[in-house]
Amino acid sequence: CKVAFESRQRNPTMQPSAYTGTAIALHWLIAALIFTTFPLGVYMNELPFSPTRVQLYSYHKWIGITIFLLAVMRVAWRMSHPAPPPVAGTPAWQRITAAATHHLLYLLVILIPVSGWLMSSAKGVPTVWLGLVPLPDLVGKNEELGELLEEVHETLNFLLLLLVVLHLVGALKHRFIDRDEVMARMLPFLGSRKP
Repeated sequence: CKVAFESRQRNPTMQPSAYTGTAIALHWLIAALIFTTFPLGVYMNELPFSPTRVQLYSYHKWIGITIFLLAVMRVAWRMSHPAPPPVAGTPAWQRITAAATHHLLYLLVILIPVSGWLMSSAKGVPTVWLGLVPLPDLVGKNEELGELLEEVHETLNFLLLLLVVLHLVGALKHRFIDRDEVMARMLPFLGSRKP
């Protein structure tokens, strides 16, 4: 790992042909948590106020803070371990779309938990990660701000859903139409689909 990093330092144009195991693990862990907390958020929002709803909100916040921490780790890892280059022959519009989608996904997995944390603070509801670690309020109690932040939080979540769908469609296109190795970079057991 150190040798590869030093080699990249000497030759910054050198790029890996696949994602590292750490990048793959963080990607799928964050994805699994998102696929857990998004439907949980939709479900709990429809519940009447009850002990069950309060407990589900706690779980939702625990998962959100965990996603935030993992996303920060993922971004830090990406900064020192570049992604594989686009497949040769990929049209410029696809490269630009893929890069923009990835950057927005990184941004949203950080902004969404922060917006939820801000919302909880503004509504005067403490955030206690895993029921053990009390987190500081980011803003003072302000019901009006809390309502605004709730709208922001929901909007960002549905934007994330849209981008995840776009990301999945792009991955499936690479796998079944382009028949290249892009999807296998994140799922190495798939192997290449080159004809």
